[in-house]
Amino acid sequence: MKKVLFITLIMMSLNAIGQNVMSQELLWKLGRVTPLGISKDAKNVVFKVSTPSVEENKSNSKFYILPVNGGNATEIKDTKEVLADKNISPDGKYLVYNEEVKLEKVLGKDFYPNLDKSDAQIYDGLDYRHWDTWNEGKFNHVFYKENKDGAKGIDILKGENFDSPQKPFGGDEDYIWSPDNKSILYVCKKKAGTAYAISTNTNIYEYNLETQKTVNRTEDNLGYDTAPQFSPTGNLSWLQMKRDGYESDKNDIIVEFKGIKQNLTANWDGTVDNFIWSKDGKNVFFVAPVDGTKQLFTVNFPGVTRIAITVRQLTNGDFDVNDLIGFSGDDIIVTRSDMNHASEIYSFNQKKNTWKQLSNINTETYKTLTLSKTEKRYVTTTDGKKMLVWVILPPNFDASKKYPTLLFCQGGPQAALTQSYSFRWNFSLMAAKGYVVVAPNRRGMPGHGVEWNEQISKDWGGQVMDDYLSAIDDVSKENYVDKSRLGCVGASYGGYSVFYLAGIHKNRFKTFIAHDGVFNTQSMFGTTEEVFFNNWDFGGAYWEKDNAVAQKAYTTFNPATLVGNWNKPILIVQGGKDFRVPIGQSQEAFQAAQLRGIKSRLLYFPDENHWVLKPQNAQVWQNEFFKWLKETL
Repeated sequence: MKKVLFITLIMMSLNAIGQNVMSQELLWKLGRVTPLGISKDAKNVVFKVSTPSVEENKSNSKFYILPVNGGNATEIKDTKEVLADKNISPDGKYLVYNEEVKLEKVLGKDFYPNLDKSDAQIYDGLDYRHWDTWNEGKFNHVFYKENKDGAKGIDILKGENFDSPQKPFGGDEDYIWSPDNKSILYVCKKKAGTAYAISTNTNIYEYNLETQKTVNRTEDNLGYDTAPQFSPTGNLSWLQMKRDGYESDKNDIIVEFKGIKQNLTANWDGTVDNFIWSKDGKNVFFVAPVDGTKQLFTVNFPGVTRIAITVRQLTNGDFDVNDLIGFSGDDIIVTRSDMNHASEIYSFNQKKNTWKQLSNINTETYKTLTLSKTEKRYVTTTDGKKMLVWVILPPNFDASKKYPTLLFCQGGPQAALTQSYSFRWNFSLMAAKGYVVVAPNRRGMPGHGVEWNEQISKDWGGQVMDDYLSAIDDVSKENYVDKSRLGCVGASYGGYSVFYLAGIHKNRFKTFIAHDGVFNTQSMFGTTEEVFFNNWDFGGAYWEKDNAVAQKAYTTFNPATLVGNWNKPILIVQGGKDFRVPIGQSQEAFQAAQLRGIKSRLLYFPDENHWVLKPQNAQVWQNEFFKWLKETL
């Protein structure tokens, strides 16, 4: 009897393990891994772990080293002791850095010093605000100085009202030393005001320390030139998009060799996220989206030989390769994630084609959870194409039951929907709450060829909307989907999609959630800060009456014109500092819904931008998101 009771207790204990599911509180306790590089002795990976504190409403960070061959992570206090500083010149004599410099009069007190309590701002051109900050006449500039205490810095963009690093997201990856210590190369878009707002033409400039002269190394290219790197054999390389104004153009790897620029990925039907050189300089490793994931690729560098350039995919699986950190023998050190797991550090052995997980920041937490299951399926679109659709199923899924189901609309619009791990739009959390999630790789997503990616431009309300409906209609054929309880959710272009589908869904959906979504394409064109984006995607300005493509964007493809068809509840979320999709978009949508008598709610975050970054605000977001679904679905 005692033996039977003992066995029963063991079985009960085992069954209890892994029966917990993800919660929004737990999600915001997970550590977030940021790789910093390989240590000076090449024996360790150096990385940072940021852990949010809801109580303190901020994140706290710690630094660690981890053996490249596996082992336990050790906390360190100062990365300078173990990590090579790329900002120190190769000979160790100089240090390159960046500072903000005040160059233009913008504020009222700049013009009228005696009126120092004025908060006026005066502008003569666009780019008066960007992402989540207003232009106060300050610009990021690159400096260098002798690598010793008390040395005076030299501004290599002195007097130039341009930014390097690029705003809003550029960092020290925007400038590098030349191998011979003679030059600093930096990324900059040397345009100002309105010209800046309508262009994506960044270039890579080279500043010579001896002559103090600057040369544009990429003057022949009109689109983005970014991410400069020198190969181990001294060849300058970078990422390039060809067309000015098109922020989601095909991203290629360019190498300059003996004055000739070679495009290593020109004939490959994809777009590059990031890259790193092999130690011998003969190959480039890069990450790119493919078939609903992000994988590791390699391409050979032929130099002056007649060897054919060949792109090869090295990894495959339902996961994303993210950061490329460095090498250890045959291993390449990367970060990897999937829809159930935040990024951790892994090594991939090129010869054996095997993976090894190195960091385990959140491993023990995940072991206590029953996780969702992701399924890959292919749906035939209305124009006869095959579209990948991710279906995320709840933990402990039971096919005999019926589940409320969410159509997830991805933003971008040309952003890959892969095995990434979001701390807001977290599929694992949605599934843990009992929802099936349908996430289609609709038109306008990289990873399915350049043509598929580009088809969304100037066609926001066209084929892509049919793709969404094809996806939800196909999955709704499954017996486990409760077709009377379908919801539609998304942010940014995904928010636009929600607003648009609310007007054409023909009662498919019972509720909608739109976060920072484009509601009125005409007022969006008049208030967003990166004008090049709408110029390209809408085909022009709303006042161009003879421009049929543009006029379609402001009429047929304008969700505001479809409000008369809205008939279901809608939650609208907006950040007050979102200048990409400004607050007026959500205000217009909420006001329209309220005046039409439709159940609606506005969730407003005054201090958030296009994202929700503060831990307590994120908790409110999650709570309101699921509360709305509980009320209306």
